[in-house]
Amino acid sequence: MCARRLEKSERYTHIQIRLQKVLEEKDIGVIISNSLKPYAQCAKAAKQANSVLGQMSRSFHYRDKNIWIRNYKTFVRPHLELCVQAWCPWFVKDIDLLESVQKRAVSMVVGLRSTTYENKLRELNLLSLKERRLRGDLIQVWKYVHGVNPGGDILLKRAQDQHGRLTRHTGRKFNLGRIDARSEIRRNFFTSRCVEGWNCLPEHIQGAKSVDDFKRDYDLHMNF
Repeated sequence: MCARRLEKSERYTHIQIRLQKVLEEKDIGVIISNSLKPYAQCAKAAKQANSVLGQMSRSFHYRDKNIWIRNYKTFVRPHLELCVQAWCPWFVKDIDLLESVQKRAVSMVVGLRSTTYENKLRELNLLSLKERRLRGDLIQVWKYVHGVNPGGDILLKRAQDQHGRLTRHTGRKFNLGRIDARSEIRRNFFTSRCVEGWNCLPEHIQGAKSVDDFKRDYDLHMNF
């Protein structure tokens, strides 16, 4: 019996499997390309969101701003923001592609007095998707800094730990250290792109006691 098992194990060790070469891979619903650029995920997210928006438009003939926007937030916008911290776009064409879905949804609302997209957002009490991505980044930073999410000490470095001397930048308790990034992809990675926006926040917002307090104080600070 043992000899038979040994023969099988020896036979399997000589099997060589050639790994397939792929340009894209999907992980938890997010498409990661070999270039690490998010255009494939942006196209997928916009296509799914537009498909759901089309189904909504065929189902609702009277698009009241309260009910329509509530349904948009529930069924459409999540497709545009699924794990967006991992694939946040930085190319203008990708940003505009995602924003075009929300523009389409806003244009379907009846009874709006405003004519421009920006004014319609204010009338509907909505943020642009770009503003929401920045807000979402900073919410995640708060969670890492305050230990709500694990791994903050690895992903983010405090400014006072990165530099030995005391400066205006390192004197604030919650400020993050800037990361030197040469490539465009590295500069737009979460741990790099969020540093400037986080460090610009007042210290009382950075040190909010809870995530709900942070959201409220941040929205007041940004006049949202």
